[in-house]
Amino acid sequence: MKPKNIIFYFSDQQRWDTVNESLTPNLWALAEEGVLFENNFTCQPVCGPARACLQTGVYATECGCYRNAIPLPENTKTLADYFNEAGYDTAYIGKWHLASDGLPGIGVHCEKTAIPKERLGGYRYFRGADVLEFTSHGYDGYIFDENGNRIDFTGYRADCINDFALEYLDTRDSSKPFFLFISQLEPHHQNDRHRYEGFRETVESYRSYPLPEDLTFLKGDYQEMYPDYLSAINRLDYNVGRLREKLRQLGIEKDTVILYTSDHGSHFKTRNAEYKRSCHESSIHTPLIIKGAGFTGGKREKCLTSLIDLPPTLLSLAGIPVPEHYQGIDLTGLTEEPENRRDCVFIQISESQCGRAIRTEKYKYSVMSPGFPLFGDRASKVYCEAYLYDLEKDPLEKHNLIKDPEYKAARDMLKKILTDQMKNAHEKVPVILPALNSREK
Repeated sequence: MKPKNIIFYFSDQQRWDTVNESLTPNLWALAEEGVLFENNFTCQPVCGPARACLQTGVYATECGCYRNAIPLPENTKTLADYFNEAGYDTAYIGKWHLASDGLPGIGVHCEKTAIPKERLGGYRYFRGADVLEFTSHGYDGYIFDENGNRIDFTGYRADCINDFALEYLDTRDSSKPFFLFISQLEPHHQNDRHRYEGFRETVESYRSYPLPEDLTFLKGDYQEMYPDYLSAINRLDYNVGRLREKLRQLGIEKDTVILYTSDHGSHFKTRNAEYKRSCHESSIHTPLIIKGAGFTGGKREKCLTSLIDLPPTLLSLAGIPVPEHYQGIDLTGLTEEPENRRDCVFIQISESQCGRAIRTEKYKYSVMSPGFPLFGDRASKVYCEAYLYDLEKDPLEKHNLIKDPEYKAARDMLKKILTDQMKNAHEKVPVILPALNSREK
């Protein structure tokens, strides 16, 4: 059987509830032809660690990239390495975020400069930047190729990154199957401007767009930022449409599997002082669409899935044996093997806290290290219970039940599940203490 081409289309900071027929018609069409996973979650709501999990197939603390600005360790075998060995042409376009060291004066710093070739994760074709938000804005910027040559671009960033992907499709070695990873920065906020930057021609059309209910009862910056956020997502959708049209023009659409997802969501400063790094649905719940191979028919899959499930799924789609140390579940066998379905999703949280959480069908349970969180904390010997939500009764997470005596049995059960998940991720079993203070959010 001819190997499938595989495209992984990755957005940044996109909530799960932004995929619908009006805002994202091209993604909606993709879901109508493929499978939409309605309960997909990140395993680390921070950019760099989430990307490390994807490239290595293990949790962030296992591969060592448990916060931003930790490069992939040398000799790490990545997705690209497995695809290269299987005869695939491998290409990466956009934001990498896995090459620079964060400590001043130590290691390699390439946030705004070319990435050393040995830090490109094995991808043979590269058009991107380690920290794309440092080399560009919503409009205009520059990236580098695999040889360190700078390439300037003019126009809306999401359009230009997509253009580089289309250029690859036109110039690739057509005798080989390909694995193309497109890592867009949109709709992530522009760091140095402290705001989202939408496509200028459409921002105003989203001023009256309904706000998600989970934001409206909390203070945040959603009133100001949501129109730009939606505009950026709508423009991503436009570019997904352009990509699919290119596949049709090249006559390879039927031979190509497309996966679309995001690294984490956005809570618009409602749950902490920035946009993610929390256990809440708005931060961890992300879209996932897979179209091609066995993912067909417009199915809506409600089972729990995780970003950590995507590396084994990608390899399986290419007929590459999944390494035993991979932590995720191969989604290609989900329908035929329902016993492999998840009971929970395990989440590690860094930078805003040193935290751990699980999300079951009914509950959200989260713990964090006591005291002031340290940016460099990998793990803690002691955690305190922080959040408990009954998602069946309270899907908007309005009521934190972590100190409610009626939920003691649930907390005890969830604590056991969480510690089992931590052991599975090769963490030491910690002491988990009752909540020190109630948390309103």
